Amino acid sequence: MGRLVVFNSVSLDGYFTDARGDMSWARKDEHDAEWNAFVEDNARGGGTLVFGRITYEMMASFWPTPMAAAMMPAVAERMNSLPKVVFSRTLHTATWNNTTLVKGDIAAEVREMKRQPGMDMAILGSGSIVSQLAQEHLIDEYQVVVTPVALGGGRTMFEGVKKRLLLKLTRTRAFANGNVLLCYEPIR
Repeated sequence: MGRLVVFNSVSLDGYFTDARGDMSWARKDEHDAEWNAFVEDNARGGGTLVFGRITYEMMASFWPTPMAAAMMPAVAERMNSLPKVVFSRTLHTATWNNTTLVKGDIAAEVREMKRQPGMDMAILGSGSIVSQLAQEHLIDEYQVVVTPVALGGGRTMFEGVKKRLLLKLTRTRAFANGNVLLCYEPIR
C-alpha cells in the first residue's frame, strides 16, 4: 500500500502562497550546497507526483524548460520523468510528460491509488488538494519547510479544513540558509 506525503514550503507566518498565489518566494537564490543536496536527494525519492490544477500549470510551465534543466538538472529530470496525476474539473488535457488527468472524486481516487502496489505519492503545493485529503485522513506525512520570510497574507495549505488535525512531530532539520524542515504524521 502506497503512502501519501505532502511536501510544501511555508512562510514564517504560515502561508504556502502569497496573496497573488505566487510560490517563488520559497526558492532561494543563495548557493547553499546542503540545501541543494537535500532538494536533489528528495527528488530521487520517486513515486507519483500529485497536483491540483493551479500547481500543475505552474510546475508544467517551468520544469520542462531549458532554464529548469540549467538551474537544477537532477530535479528537472525527475520532475519531468516521474508519473504525475493532476486533479481538475476544468482542465481538458494534461500535456506534461507522464501526466494523468483525473476529474473524479479526489478522495475516492486517492484511496484507490493508495491500494495499488507500487511507489508512494507526493503532493507538491496544491493547498486545496491537501485540505481535502487531510480531512479524509488520507495523508500519511506532512513535510513542511519553514522558510524565513514573512508574507503578510496569502493562503495556508490547510485552508478549508473543518476539523482539527492532530499531528506528531517525527523529525526536524535546520539548514544554513534558514530553512527548517518539520515532518509530522497524523495522530489517528
